[in-house]
Amino acid sequence: MNDAEFARLTKAADQCEMSNAAFLAYAVDKAARDLTRTAAEIATEREVINEIFAARRHLGRIHGLFNQVTKALNSGADSPHLDATTQAVHDAARRMDEAADALLAHRDDGEAAA
Repeated sequence: MNDAEFARLTKAADQCEMSNAAFLAYAVDKAARDLTRTAAEIATEREVINEIFAARRHLGRIHGLFNQVTKALNSGADSPHLDATTQAVHDAARRMDEAADALLAHRDDGEAAA
């Protein structure tokens, strides 16, 4: 357990007027009573992280494709949908950044990501 996790544990235990050990015992017992829900919550976070990394890889590939488009444009190729495509990629990158920030803020107990 790192310092931030220990501080979060201590704050939660204090709020419940319990010792850290009693709070942990209660939380573990509650999680163990409903393993399907506990596993689902853990899997959901893991899946979100996997999707963010997958989106990051896709944006890297799109970067390479834009380099090819730039080369074609410099050679005189037509680009009727370039502005719309560029805007769509920009929006996707912004949404990915927002999703990553939200995930980090959630993991950091609501503090904004730097």
